[in-house]
Amino acid sequence: MEISALCRELAMLLHAGVGVGDGLSLLAEEETAPDLRALLADMARQVDAGASLSQVMEAAGGFPAYAVRLTKVGEEAGRTEEALLALSGYYDAREQMDRRLRGALLYPAVLMVLMLVVIVVLLSRVLPVFNEVYASLGGQLTGVAGGLLTLGRALDAAMPALCALLAAAAVLLGAFSVSGAFRERVLGLWRRRWGDRGISRKLLDARFAQALAMGLGSGLPLEDALDLAGGLLEEVPEAARRCRDCRSRLEEGAELAAAMRQSGVLPAAACRLLALGVRSGAGDTVMEEIAARLGREAAQALEERTAQVEPAMVLVCSVLVGAVLLSVMLPLMDIMAAIG
Repeated sequence: MEISALCRELAMLLHAGVGVGDGLSLLAEEETAPDLRALLADMARQVDAGASLSQVMEAAGGFPAYAVRLTKVGEEAGRTEEALLALSGYYDAREQMDRRLRGALLYPAVLMVLMLVVIVVLLSRVLPVFNEVYASLGGQLTGVAGGLLTLGRALDAAMPALCALLAAAAVLLGAFSVSGAFRERVLGLWRRRWGDRGISRKLLDARFAQALAMGLGSGLPLEDALDLAGGLLEEVPEAARRCRDCRSRLEEGAELAAAMRQSGVLPAAACRLLALGVRSGAGDTVMEEIAARLGREAAQALEERTAQVEPAMVLVCSVLVGAVLLSVMLPLMDIMAAIG
């Protein structure tokens, strides 16, 4: 979000006729965070000394390679303002998508941990109480209840290890929620292993389409825009292979929509829509609409899957708790009936 805000504010200053160096100086004066203020002031000094914006962004080390490359292309094409605005919109969309993804992963994980805690407490604390009641009545837990009691005793004996595991899970969930670097490392591992399936594939398609639309809207040549968009998918081997296949088809003379459809980088419906847009001379506008549509579809699929996970977990927990209670209460009712 800091990159998005910086790009948007700098683009506004450029639109008002302010130079890049002066714009960075103004932003530095208005910045309240000491580290970022010092960074912006240093970038302004470098620009005033003759460096380009893309060069100082690369030297700063805090900007993604994608942002640096697109800014450089915008400078070479005389469209720095458009490139910065496109970057701002792209990172806004990325933040919204990442926020949905964090919520979709974090909430079911917390719910699952709570379910496990409830079940462990039932087996290790509640069942022994019922066993003492049965013993006072001259009976004992048998069958399913007896097996659950044995499991509960084992869990009670392993309680220190279980507490350590739960604490570790809580720490990992907290780190995933708070630390962007840790979250990106975990998600990167996920993308490498399962990033090309199901909802992850929809998210990848939306991300690729957003980046491609941004490149085309900033005036990039088609091949360069495709290379930049494909660079975002390098951590997913199958997606990177599709991008390389699409690029090779373009080099062989295929049309953009046909190359994308044959290589599978975008869904067939999106490729058909893009073909119509290219024929009408509005390829970049249509690509933006495709990116927005794929983003909405990915978000909807993520929300639907999350909506399915929550009731499924609640149902499983209810069934397990009910089974534990019934396995204890039914024999107790038989004993009470015999006494009566």
